[in-house]
Amino acid sequence: MSPQHFMEMASFTFNLVGMLVCIGGLTLAHRSRHRLPGYLLAGLGFVIAASPMLYAMFAAPH
Repeated sequence: MSPQHFMEMASFTFNLVGMLVCIGGLTLAHRSRHRLPGYLLAGLGFVIAASPMLYAMFAAPH
C-alpha cells in the first residue's frame, strides 16, 4: 500500500484526532496561566488535521 492510499484512508481519523487536540488546546489556552502551551497544542492539532491534505500537496507528483 502506498503512502498516498494510506493517507486517503486515514484522513477521517487524522481530522477527528486533530480537531480534538485543537479543541483541547484552545480550552487550555482559555486559562491565562496556560496560554502558550494551549496555543501550541492547538497549532499541533491543526497540523494533525491538515496532514493528509499537506501530504497530498507536497508529496504528489505534478
